[in-house]
Amino acid sequence: MGPTASGKSSLAEKIADALDAILLNADSFQVYRYLDIGTAKPTVKEQYRLLDLKDPNESFGVGEWVHLAQQELELAWERRQSVVIVGGTGLNIRALMERYGEMSGPPSPELRDALNQKLEREGLHCLVEELGELDPIAFARVDLKNPVRVIRALELAKSPKIQMTVEIPPFNSSKIAISIQTALLDERIDQRVGQMVQNGWAREIEQLRKMGFLPSDPGLRAIGYRAMWRAAEGEINSEEAIAMTVLETRRYAKRQRTWLRSEPNLRWLFDGPEFDLMAQVSNLLAIDLN
Repeated sequence: MGPTASGKSSLAEKIADALDAILLNADSFQVYRYLDIGTAKPTVKEQYRLLDLKDPNESFGVGEWVHLAQQELELAWERRQSVVIVGGTGLNIRALMERYGEMSGPPSPELRDALNQKLEREGLHCLVEELGELDPIAFARVDLKNPVRVIRALELAKSPKIQMTVEIPPFNSSKIAISIQTALLDERIDQRVGQMVQNGWAREIEQLRKMGFLPSDPGLRAIGYRAMWRAAEGEINSEEAIAMTVLETRRYAKRQRTWLRSEPNLRWLFDGPEFDLMAQVSNLLAIDLN
């Protein structure tokens, strides 16, 4: 685990190579097909499970991810194979590892339309007030100036809860996360967004438009896609889209770090020029990864 651009995937791949393990994707947006560049999807997809499961216009929630992850873990247990779970969607990993049995159902398109209409008709402040009444915990955690986040929180609060049994094989397991200084993380975020643009993110957006997907589709809630979409349609220029994406990514990384501070049973790795992540993993797990 760790904030976006902290190097989770690179480290996970090294650990998986050392253990001859499979990699299980826990990122909620890397499950979407065609969203490769902007989600920083791994290039060697054969190493991973739970990538490219849905089209961008399909919904995908925590409960569905947990169900699929359980199946993959059961297969790995039968094969006596180790598993490395990696991704920035902390709720997925927490729900699986802490055996959460109550999940929100998939968002209803009708509910989302109704909330968007209320937003246009009555303004964001009315949605914020409703969220405060329905879910004070989400109210305290969500960015209340971001209508997308507020609407998603209301969807979760209003959706019926699904009871499910979370049972996974008795692996010897550890949850570890990367801690990184803010200045270094900001630098990596700048570099990552720049690399995404160089790798053809604009072409990816254009392809999605040609395929008939819309910026309101669930998969396109991924950071940066709507800004890049606006640039493709001429609403803003590419420099503005990049700046918006960098800012949104930094804010998201801050929220991830706040979330991780409350994560149960988490063990920390420290990243920076003076640290060796693999040596730290070896020490934490008491195994030789060389």
